[in-house]
Amino acid sequence: MPTSSSKPNVPPRRTTLDAQLLTYWEREARRLEALAAGASWGWVARRYARKAERARAQAARSAAREAARDRSHETVLPEAANEDTAPTA
Repeated sequence: MPTSSSKPNVPPRRTTLDAQLLTYWEREARRLEALAAGASWGWVARRYARKAERARAQAARSAAREAARDRSHETVLPEAANEDTAPTA
């Protein structure tokens, strides 16, 4: 089992529901596209393609929420750092 000292100094990535959903919906869209490509009938292929499009839309929503969360997290960190270094009266 590797120790934490053998790993590079990389802050751990926050795992949020949106990050997990983003991964899921992207994987689901790829799976549905593969099914659409291999479908024997056109109506089945079109249905899989529509489902893949909906999965991509869900992934885009999760990505937007995750990006907004990252932006709000970045704006909070510099303020907290300034409070620690502020001179006291």
